[in-house]
Amino acid sequence: MSRGLFVRAVCVLSIALVCVMGTLQATHSHPENSTASHHTCSICATAHAGLKTQTVAAAPVLATFALASPVAEVSPIFRPAITQLIRPPPAF
Repeated sequence: MSRGLFVRAVCVLSIALVCVMGTLQATHSHPENSTASHHTCSICATAHAGLKTQTVAAAPVLATFALASPVAEVSPIFRPAITQLIRPPPAF
């Protein structure tokens, strides 16, 4: 079995697992007597387990940098002269 085929199979199985678990979480139910406070259901617990995210605000860093000095010698821009035109310039 090549590595590419193995990676594809793992990806497809992972996607299928996410879809199956999402369907189970959305469609499962309990009998009427399971509404007690001691009721434990791992599927119901996943709805209340949120993703813990933490925002970190870093203080801005103010720093000064010396700019490079301009070059003393300026080289001319090379533009070739176009002598063969397909039509004359527009008349004003």
